[in-house]
Order: sequence, then structure tokens, then C-alpha cells
Amino acid sequence: MTTDTPDEPIHEARLWSDGGWTARVINNDDDDGWAVAMFLQGESEPALVGPWTMGRDKKNPKPLDTAAFNTLVKTAKEVIRRSEQQRHAELNKNLTVTVNGSRVRVALAIVPDEEGATASLTALDEFDEELGRVPVPPSFRLTLDSAQAWVASGYQRPR
Repeated sequence: MTTDTPDEPIHEARLWSDGGWTARVINNDDDDGWAVAMFLQGESEPALVGPWTMGRDKKNPKPLDTAAFNTLVKTAKEVIRRSEQQRHAELNKNLTVTVNGSRVRVALAIVPDEEGATASLTALDEFDEELGRVPVPPSFRLTLDSAQAWVASGYQRPR
């Protein structure tokens, strides 16, 4: 489901759309209850799916309301933020080594691409001045040993 929702807010018992977000109450495939899926406008996959409360009749879902929707939006934004932080941490690693009495921060940056990811190693001094930069394979493993060896080599491209 792509959620190219209109600019007009929708406030229904099982569908709430406002401010670029859409909450849709759905049957929970895992059990007999209900779930809510939160979509960011323009995205085909939900940012968040979670259980939803049963109504008083214990058969139908509790209707969406402003407070619940705002809480769901806040939670979905947090899930997206954490996912982005995790992805950034997977693609960008750095550590500091001391070689010949100098402290050097070595950073590995991987740039994902459908046609082939690229990566680079960068060395920075304590003032964040670049000392060296070389391309490396995206599979390069940045470890204390590999960073020290690279700095000691005079920033030659690792083999």
C-alpha cells in the first residue's frame, strides 16, 4: 500500500491520516486481535506495526483518536530515527590509534549503491586535519590492527 494520502486529514475509527502519517487498524494475522500499522506518506512499507487495543465489545478494535494517533506518530518517528542511527553506525566506523606518539583517528565510510557500494579510509589528526584518504573495498574490516598498519604505512592503500 502506498500512502500518497491527500492533504485533507482523515479521522475515522480505523483510518487516521494527518500531517504526512497514516494509521490503519488491521486484523492481526498472528492472533485473534487487532494491530495498527503506521505509514509515512509516500512509503509502501509501514514504519511501525504493533498490537491495537480491543474495544469494549471485545470483538472490534478501539477507535483511533487524536491522542492515540499522536502517540503512534511519535513512536513511529522514534523507530525511524533509531533505524537511521543503526544504519549510519553500520556504514561509518572510526577508532583512534597511536602510532609513533601521534594520535590519529581512522574512519571507514561505506557508501551503499545498488550498482556497487564504495568505501574509503580517512585519517585525521587531533585537529581534524586530513592526513590521508584511500579507497578500500566495502568489505574492509576496520580493526585496531588494520588502522595501525595503515597509519604506519604512510596511508598507502591497504592490500
